[in-house]
Amino acid sequence: MPDGGAPDHLDDYLALAERLAEASAAIIRRWFEKGAAVEEKADETPVTQADREAEAAMRRIIAEAFPEHGIIGEEHGTEGGEADYVWVLDPIDGTKRFVAGQPWFGTLIALTRHARPIVGVIDIPMLEQRWVGAAGRRSLLRGRDGTSEVGTRPCPSLAAAILSSTSPDMFQGPAATAFDRLRRAVKYPLYGGDCYSYGTLASGRLDLVVEAGMGVYDFMALVPVVEGAGGRITDWQGAPLTLGSGDQVLAVGDPRLHEAALARLAAG
Repeated sequence: MPDGGAPDHLDDYLALAERLAEASAAIIRRWFEKGAAVEEKADETPVTQADREAEAAMRRIIAEAFPEHGIIGEEHGTEGGEADYVWVLDPIDGTKRFVAGQPWFGTLIALTRHARPIVGVIDIPMLEQRWVGAAGRRSLLRGRDGTSEVGTRPCPSLAAAILSSTSPDMFQGPAATAFDRLRRAVKYPLYGGDCYSYGTLASGRLDLVVEAGMGVYDFMALVPVVEGAGGRITDWQGAPLTLGSGDQVLAVGDPRLHEAALARLAAG
């Protein structure tokens, strides 16, 4: 449980996180149906008006509800980053898929307390699936058929595991070599899931997700969802993920896989 316990007002924070998801989804669905013009950021990754509008809407809602909270957003930067409570927003995780008309991109919403995540939402607006996690609570999946608790599945060994990564191209230099060692040890690897893979891991449909080149807005929301489903998620050295973490993430559904995966990633 992050930070030694659930904070006061956790229900209020969860309700706000889901309100943010609803507001973002309404904007994203509208742009998805008609298509949004694409620009390239300085790092050559794409951004659309949908990204910017969705994040701006979420930031307005947070400022009205909790003006003392900080915000870190992929598109509009950081405000109040030194606050005890900081929201971390990625309006469209998987913008390339959004642009290509593929529906399994998502919105990531996290609330951190003292730099550690206590609330996380993975919202897949076009599929009407939303995973919700919070410190000390079982993760939930809200979908077309209602709301249910989720849990990861048992997987005793890497040889029996299904692994997912967004793209093999996200691994460069020594990280590419490390990933290849792990990839060769699993039953089979899959590519292209973005944040959706972490939701399906929480729901017991796959066993590992390993990625690199991530920003804090890419992984903060994942932590409460994965941990609340019985899984484990850390950096490649096994350290907890915080606002100060690097860009490498390892998530496992069955905690027994964690040490074996770390050993593969660290082997010389």
